[in-house]
Amino acid sequence: MARSVVKCTNCGKPNRLSPTAEGVPRCANCHQLLPWVVDAGQEDFDAEVTASVPVLVDMWAPWCMPCKQVTPLLENVARTNSGRLKLVKLNVDNAPDIAARFGVQGIPTLLVIRNGNEVDRLVGAAPDDFVMDSFPAIESVAHCPSSRPTMTCHVAVATSSPVYASYS
Repeated sequence: MARSVVKCTNCGKPNRLSPTAEGVPRCANCHQLLPWVVDAGQEDFDAEVTASVPVLVDMWAPWCMPCKQVTPLLENVARTNSGRLKLVKLNVDNAPDIAARFGVQGIPTLLVIRNGNEVDRLVGAAPDDFVMDSFPAIESVAHCPSSRPTMTCHVAVATSSPVYASYS
């Protein structure tokens, strides 16, 4: 199973994230919520979009300039919604079958997936505020404290290399 490395916005410690359907990632060092940003591929996409929080999927390609313009916005959205949102980035050049499964005909395409189902979609680059206004499915969950899972699991590892994040 693939792992992504995410740097903690609080202490700066790199944390390894594994696909998981339950909980949200926390830093193994300081236990703060982590921005959940992962790169998915053909083989692990289904595991990555199965999460206890809404998943924002960025369908992009490295040659696409509008995709590159949207990336900082999406990463900022993931940072500001740590614990309430997961960002999954999928390079459509490496996963054409998944792009076809979702009927992607133009990029960037942003999908909101909740409980395994697509609930919203935006095609093309758009201004920052328009992107967030376009996704009421994210906003409604991001501001609902009752949507946070209650399972708690903390793993503390004191090393300078990336550590495995805990999920709570």
